[in-house]
Amino acid sequence: MTAVDVKRGLTEAEADARMRAGQGNASPDGSSRSLGEILAANVFTVFNGIVFAGFGILLVLGRWQDALFGLPALFNTVIGVVQEFNAKRTLDRLAVMNAPSARVLRDGVAREISPELVVLGDLLVLRPGDQVTADAHVVHTDHGGPRGLEVDESMLTGESDPIRKAPGDEVLSGSNVVGGSALAEVVQVGADSYAAKLTLEARRFSLVRSELRGSIDTLLRWISWALIPLILIVVNGQMQAFGGWGAAIASGAWREAVVGAVAAVIAMVPLGLVLITSIAFAVSGLKLAKDNVLIQELPAVEGLARVDALCLDKTGTVTTGEIVFNHVAQLAERAGWESVLGALGTAPDANGTAQCLADPFGDFRTPRVCGEIPFDSARKWSALLTDEADGCEPGSWIFGAPEFVLATTDTEESRDALTQAGAIAESGLRTLLLAHSYEPVGGGEQPELPGGLVPVAILSFREEVRTDALETMAFFAKQGVVVRIISGDDPRTVSAVAREVGIEHAGGVDARTLPEDFDELAEILERERVFGRVTPQQKRAMVHALQSRGHVVAMTGDGVNDALAIKDADLGIAMDTATPATKAVARLVLLDGRFDRMPGVVAEGRRVIANIERVSKLFLTKTTYALAIGVIFGLLAWAFPFLPRQLSITDGLTIGIPAFFLALMPNASRYRPGFMKRSLTFAVPAGIIVTVGILALHLVAPRVGDFTVTEMQSAATLTLAGIALWVLAVLARPVHPFRVLIVLSMYAGLGLVWAVPLTRDFFAVAWLPNALGLLVLTIVGIGIVLVEILRAWHTRRIESSDVSLT
Repeated sequence: MTAVDVKRGLTEAEADARMRAGQGNASPDGSSRSLGEILAANVFTVFNGIVFAGFGILLVLGRWQDALFGLPALFNTVIGVVQEFNAKRTLDRLAVMNAPSARVLRDGVAREISPELVVLGDLLVLRPGDQVTADAHVVHTDHGGPRGLEVDESMLTGESDPIRKAPGDEVLSGSNVVGGSALAEVVQVGADSYAAKLTLEARRFSLVRSELRGSIDTLLRWISWALIPLILIVVNGQMQAFGGWGAAIASGAWREAVVGAVAAVIAMVPLGLVLITSIAFAVSGLKLAKDNVLIQELPAVEGLARVDALCLDKTGTVTTGEIVFNHVAQLAERAGWESVLGALGTAPDANGTAQCLADPFGDFRTPRVCGEIPFDSARKWSALLTDEADGCEPGSWIFGAPEFVLATTDTEESRDALTQAGAIAESGLRTLLLAHSYEPVGGGEQPELPGGLVPVAILSFREEVRTDALETMAFFAKQGVVVRIISGDDPRTVSAVAREVGIEHAGGVDARTLPEDFDELAEILERERVFGRVTPQQKRAMVHALQSRGHVVAMTGDGVNDALAIKDADLGIAMDTATPATKAVARLVLLDGRFDRMPGVVAEGRRVIANIERVSKLFLTKTTYALAIGVIFGLLAWAFPFLPRQLSITDGLTIGIPAFFLALMPNASRYRPGFMKRSLTFAVPAGIIVTVGILALHLVAPRVGDFTVTEMQSAATLTLAGIALWVLAVLARPVHPFRVLIVLSMYAGLGLVWAVPLTRDFFAVAWLPNALGLLVLTIVGIGIVLVEILRAWHTRRIESSDVSLT
């Protein structure tokens, strides 16, 4: 028994003491990642350390023209910080509780206070329309009246029907009072309350799972650690190329050695790959925003293209959440039964189900009502009392759940009606019964059913399925995405909705029978498609179980009960009707609630993945030849064949500029796993071809003639650009007018660098002597043939891999 006086509640002094003792209802603040941690994670990396160290060295040496590579690295860092900080701000604003005030009984007086001022042991005064601000136990309902307390917990548990609470029952924070009133003693506050625990779990920082970003980050990590020993090799090689460490330092040639070393090291890093990927994601986000699809974390745009398991919450996702009239079956002749249904549907206090009757029966003549009994969830029926007028049978018309309306009637007609109602309910539809008696309803404050009830009509209701759901489900079926409907509602109701949207299944599974063993749960999920009575914890476990079997999982929903599963899924999708908490943790929000937006998101995700794979091959080709050239020239103590600014020419024309346009072009290629493996199997051989070309130039040129350092650097730049531009031409296929224009423009840009004196001087290049120019053309021609052979081999390899997968 509670120690709190239900007539007085706590005193203000007691409440103040408990607040000072830390028993207040303050919500937990903050996410698991501070701004300082975000900055540290994005700024202080091995990758940035190497790049910005090289940038600083060149600035100190006064070679700012060779330090242009610092800008992409800076942009990469800024994008990473902004992206994670925006995610943090969203999570910090997350709150399940949305109550403007709480009503408590203190010193015998009900008063409104801020939710955070509620303390342990307070008596909440709950009335219709209130949101429960802390977990509490009901101690007194409706001041002894019959209705008790009715609470909507759908946003927390997924159960769509209001729950009746009696003294001793628990009411959860975040639920809403829809009927009756009560006093409830607070038993959990702040971080210990149910809603706060959900919020805290949802606030835990995590970035969306992205194959593109994950693969690129892994690659950058490998390159960053590999650069540490490579730097030593390259620096030593450059010093040796200028006569050794002592001679280079004494003559001042160490400056050129350092510039060459920086050029070699920076060339190894795919600086623009992260930037181009982020730009592609951002452009896709803007495009989808025009279709009322909000992308809350950029890499999520690729997510749906990879999904093979889509878990849908029923209410608010597959259905609109509204109840609609389905069918009526007349059981007995009683004049005016249609008009009675119309009167029930148009009554000012009609509930959501009764309001569905207004459209089909509202046009019938209104009967003369001489009394009424409102619906009560405890007795499950309402009543209209009519007299002899307007062609309506006089007496009592009882409307409600069949088993409750006919609870005191045992006739052949009533048994047949219950059998018929049960059969309808088994199909997943909700059923209500209209019955008539010439006897009056009795009982005063506790209404009692009249005798002589005759079942007149059985009515069925269904949840309104979104108009776009059937077509969208068919689309996912064609794409090989297995859809599972997971709901807190009755399995029969969920099954009916699943059938209506074309999901074939043996029958709905009651989640209360599901095993706790993870492997057993995963096995059932592989087999079954429809689940009812699912708790929030089970939804989350289902997502993890599917992921454990290698599935890429998307989860949609709108209630707080969906938030944790949505957050842990590979792609969380919130509907327009979702609670703020659910929208905050979702990666993608359908702002207009149109489920048919999903195929468009799939197409956009596929475009991004296919295009980023295309441009990644450009960047990784460059990384391969830069690593190979740097190591070989370093070990052989040869001077590095390029200046950093000359590599800026090849980077810009063969990778940076064309990659930007290629990443944004249409591409309908279907998603295939193994993005990085495919990229490397092309890029590594292509990079080796470029490396062999540069080595051939370095070895053969001295036998052709005596050339200056500038001429050799210019020849190396043209050799590199010539082969790399053909790699671009190969990756731009299949032929498309815009892609052809991009490639030709890059060739024209290369010509302009040599044709314009200002750019020729800035990049320190020169026209080549005839003999050296002919050698460059020969090497580039052989390189082009080898790249074409590589393209043919790589294409056959991908095609054979696709066949084996099917």
